[in-house]
Amino acid sequence: MERTQCCVVGGGPAGMVLGLLLARAGVEVTVLEKHKDFFRDFRGDTVHPPTLMLLDELGLGERFAELPSRRLEKMRMLIGDATIVAADFSRVPGPHKYIAMVPQWDFLNLLAEAAAEEPTFTLRMGAEVLGLRDGGGVRYRDSDGEERELAVPLVVGCDGRDSLIRAEAGLVPKEYEVPMDVWWVRVPKLEDTGKDAQVFGRFEGGLAGVTMDRGDYFQTSYLIRKGQDAAHRAEGIEKFRERIGGLFGWNDEQLSEIRGWDDVKLLKVRMSKLPHWYSGRVLCIGDAAHAMSPVGGMGVNIAVQDAVAAARILAAPLLRGTLTARDLARVQRRRSVAVSLAQKQQLEEHKMLIEPALDGTLNERTVPLPLRISDRFPQLTALAAFMGGIGPLREKTPVFARR
Repeated sequence: MERTQCCVVGGGPAGMVLGLLLARAGVEVTVLEKHKDFFRDFRGDTVHPPTLMLLDELGLGERFAELPSRRLEKMRMLIGDATIVAADFSRVPGPHKYIAMVPQWDFLNLLAEAAAEEPTFTLRMGAEVLGLRDGGGVRYRDSDGEERELAVPLVVGCDGRDSLIRAEAGLVPKEYEVPMDVWWVRVPKLEDTGKDAQVFGRFEGGLAGVTMDRGDYFQTSYLIRKGQDAAHRAEGIEKFRERIGGLFGWNDEQLSEIRGWDDVKLLKVRMSKLPHWYSGRVLCIGDAAHAMSPVGGMGVNIAVQDAVAAARILAAPLLRGTLTARDLARVQRRRSVAVSLAQKQQLEEHKMLIEPALDGTLNERTVPLPLRISDRFPQLTALAAFMGGIGPLREKTPVFARR
């Protein structure tokens, strides 16, 4: 029987940050990640200013700066014929006035390497959690296919919006209605025009999409009505190439890389939040506690801030062996308001922008008032940048983790 002081299920940004911070406090922590490596096609390749400041305070800023990256300073939209700067990150407070666009596998590998330097940290890749263990802990299948048990006072579910840990703990999220699903697709660039990333939203004639300049390709999200995936696919890949090409002005050479529907990945958009983030010896954070809409790209930033708060609050009681439900409740109280504010903002953007875009009623004459005002008074783009780039609450890096 294996034993440790904390088991983190899921090696995404929240799980790896939490594991690193707890290990720096001296907590014995094991992270279980079901995949055998981090090299996968992630959607959330954004590293926001609070995370960049966290890396600086952890002594990892220089290592991060060596990773291949691009900087996003402005979020632009083209609505009909009107071009609008929706957010200007160069106006946010702090040393990092941009969002870094970094392949998530590079970011996770950096965190894993830093955590491996801590004697109390263990990362098990290819470890698929099968369920919770009676008496506390988890049952999992290791990379060799052998079933094992890990006894532990606390299990933290960082295993995403379809969290097994959440289900096993009997925690049921409240679901919010959303108007869209998203198709993810890569479209190659014919040439790389610089180091600065661009995020560009395009809304016209009932079509909507957002594309991120990733150097040699555009990482693109194409919005469809909720539940319409099968109906749109039945129209054929040529119809999709025609629509997305017309929306962004891409030529046949670029679009030829979309060979078939296997190149178009569906994200079933969900927004939810747990009324209670914990039960017994289980705590959920990140998407496991509150699935975010992709609007604004807030999900990774919010999840990392959850991890920072959880590490700061839980390290001492884990080390003392005095952890109780009150400690887990403190984590939820600390983060719940910030999450609610972020989700409220996303729901407003759905209503103000996404629904009329998909209805075909959004054009240069019907640009929402907040966007018209911010376009006329550029200093107001700092507010949108602050909410999207910093978030409602930036958590302080625990003193024990600083280097």
